[in-house]
Amino acid sequence: MTGSRRSFLKQWVAAPAAALSSGARAGGESSPERRPARSSYDPWVEVRVDHLRHNVAEIHRRVGGRPILAVIKNNGYGLGVVAAALAIEGEPAIAGFAVVKLHEAASLRDAGIRKPILCMGPLGEGDLQEAVARDIQPMVYTPVGAALERIAARRGRPVSIHACVDTGIGRVGVPYREAAPLLRDLARRRAVKLAGTMMTFTEDPEFDREQLRRFEALGRSLAAEGVALGRRHAASSFALFQGPDAFLDMVRPGMAIYGVYSETPFRGLGVMDLRPAVALRARVAYVKQLRAGDSAGYNRAYVAREDVWVATLPVGHADGLPRGAAKGGRVKIGGRLFPLVAAVSASHCIAELGQDPLARAGDVATIFDWEDGSRPEDLAAGFGGSVYDLLMHLNPLLPRRVSGHHETA
Repeated sequence: MTGSRRSFLKQWVAAPAAALSSGARAGGESSPERRPARSSYDPWVEVRVDHLRHNVAEIHRRVGGRPILAVIKNNGYGLGVVAAALAIEGEPAIAGFAVVKLHEAASLRDAGIRKPILCMGPLGEGDLQEAVARDIQPMVYTPVGAALERIAARRGRPVSIHACVDTGIGRVGVPYREAAPLLRDLARRRAVKLAGTMMTFTEDPEFDREQLRRFEALGRSLAAEGVALGRRHAASSFALFQGPDAFLDMVRPGMAIYGVYSETPFRGLGVMDLRPAVALRARVAYVKQLRAGDSAGYNRAYVAREDVWVATLPVGHADGLPRGAAKGGRVKIGGRLFPLVAAVSASHCIAELGQDPLARAGDVATIFDWEDGSRPEDLAAGFGGSVYDLLMHLNPLLPRRVSGHHETA
């Protein structure tokens, strides 16, 4: 890793504090030397760079060496979009990055990311011009060829795009029955470079096979006409655990890069050894004993049946811990797992310690991390929730701490 890249990682970790500090100065309430106050009890997110790279290697092995278009949408699945990209851009297996929001794509370019960036969100003509100016590839599925030619003429070189075909998911993408004319039109325009053609599976295994059949039939028909579709890609993290027929020319995983199995059965298949690259932690704020009949939480959500000790953690649904986590979720304090009880409020949750005060204020409480028993999948399974909610809903203002970083020259 270069010195400039190391410097940027350090700047990124400090970015939330810097942003808050500049805001305070604008209001005249803080001197330039002062940093915003942050309690030592506040929750924080830890990012394991070495686990990210390990997961990339596992995916690359699984897909037979095919290139990986890394999906880092929604703030890098909670890790931070820039930090996620910086951590893995240097891996040869990474062909580029995919996001949904244009501002995330732009932030990657501003951070010095050089590999291709695909913006999979909707873009108007003005947005297309902004994206192309930043060397961001738009995903298109409507007749925008003329607009792309106008942009290319102003730019002085072709516009690189990916075309999206809807084979059955029903969200965006040109319907597969109507896709051939659009793809022919885009491919024939000298001002347009069709870098890739993509689709998204519904993740219904039976129907996914039909989707793949439709996509491949379309590709064969156009190839017979001499239409070049670029790299074909469809496989998300879910599809990595299905048959390799879906791997096509390139794969497009998200959750697997962050080391989380998107479906519980996948974890036991032995197909890939994924290591979670993110942890959510806080410090115990308060420990008290509730007497039998005492209650905790709004609407007396928890009533002690006997004398019991509880710990209050300063992390709640505003930080990204789902409300449902109090119905079966567990947190780790001092190496032991304790059930969450009562209710998850905006800024607090409560762990039941039992008949003894097995924690004290200031102890680190792990909501989830990479250890067996406290992985994101373990917490989600406890309360019947989704690992996607755990990662994607992490508050972007929480401090991120990077660890597991092994520098190279």
